[in-house]
Amino acid sequence: MMKDIVNGSSSESDHPNPMHWKFQGNKELNASAISVRGVLNMLGKNLSPNDQRPTIMLGRGDPTEFPSFQTTPAAVEAVVDALRSSNFNSYSPTVGVPQARRAIAKYLSSNISYKLTEDDVYLTSGCTQAIELITSVLAQPGANILLPRPGYPQYEARAAYEKLEVRHFDLVPERGWEVDLDSVEALADDNTTAIVIINPSNPCGSVFKYQHLKKIAETARKLGILVIADEVYGHLMIGSNPFVAMGEFASIAPVLTLGSLSKRWIVPGWRLGWIVTNDPNGILRKTGIVESINNCLNITSDPATFVQGAVPQILEKTNDEFFLSVKNIMREAVELLYGTLEAIPCLTCPQKPEGSMAVMVKLNLPLLEDIVDDVDFCMKLAREESVIFLPGVAVGLKNWVRITFAAELPCIEDALGRLKAFCKRHARKP
Repeated sequence: MMKDIVNGSSSESDHPNPMHWKFQGNKELNASAISVRGVLNMLGKNLSPNDQRPTIMLGRGDPTEFPSFQTTPAAVEAVVDALRSSNFNSYSPTVGVPQARRAIAKYLSSNISYKLTEDDVYLTSGCTQAIELITSVLAQPGANILLPRPGYPQYEARAAYEKLEVRHFDLVPERGWEVDLDSVEALADDNTTAIVIINPSNPCGSVFKYQHLKKIAETARKLGILVIADEVYGHLMIGSNPFVAMGEFASIAPVLTLGSLSKRWIVPGWRLGWIVTNDPNGILRKTGIVESINNCLNITSDPATFVQGAVPQILEKTNDEFFLSVKNIMREAVELLYGTLEAIPCLTCPQKPEGSMAVMVKLNLPLLEDIVDDVDFCMKLAREESVIFLPGVAVGLKNWVRITFAAELPCIEDALGRLKAFCKRHARKP
């Protein structure tokens, strides 16, 4: 018997019945498994091995594979300097390196009419960890949270894992994807804790105006809830609407602002994000939210210390020409994308994107043959044309697709040519 075990073999009788083992996978993770990554991985597996053309990925907000979407040399030099200094090789403080927190407070204070301090800033491993932390903080028994539809699926997935009930309010495409505030009030009850606002919008590409954001804050105050302002795409505007930080309205209702370096600096792999308490009235401290954030950070991982150490130099030395160059590329891409989509009968784009890196496009299924829904559309598009879009069901809107426009112009043009051929091939015959 011992010889069999050493040789790696044994009889069936040596293996206990599976019911013998007292461990098993966490089914809560399976129940909340929908994610952008998971859906894109599924589409990637459906690509045809016989298609010699390059795959065009327009399903995710990571344009770093394109030469025109590289971060500024100032950011790279800041990281190199932080590493060479040997000052950032240790564990960081739980809430983040002080000089990084001060720099972010100064950076974000330029968007609002009052000053933030380093005590308002908590550093996280990207905005994803910020979402995880906030849902943990709010996950009291019986509590619920209001999420936009369409929205970013990480909120819903994490809320399901934390047993935090989700209630969806609609964004209205005919009104530039504004929040349906009447539905917000109808959804809320005494157990509602917060409303999530993503601006500029992922996945819609809209940028909310000042008055609309003020109405959101007033609604939150009326309901007695806080606002979670996801501003990962802050300042990435390509239309006429300026970016207005939700924190400007924190005297009306308390705001937790989530952000990161990822999108504006095109460094999603650096994993540097933040949570900021915009709360001039001190409500978040009085209600224990600040204490809970600190306690949660005590038992989570930190962003890399050397990246934190580079933050002050990154924020100070990045010039406006870098930001302008990125936005100009995306403006050209949007003009090409929007103009082409208008000419494809089975697709409807209700609004030209104003910001972020993506746009929602509606499928007119009655005009398509042998296409069942948005997942079927994207699966067949990947298989037949090696082009990947994100099915709308992944962001809460069935029979729509999300298209990312942060890509090289020739790549967008190639993808749109393939899309037109696909739609023509699948058009319903008269």
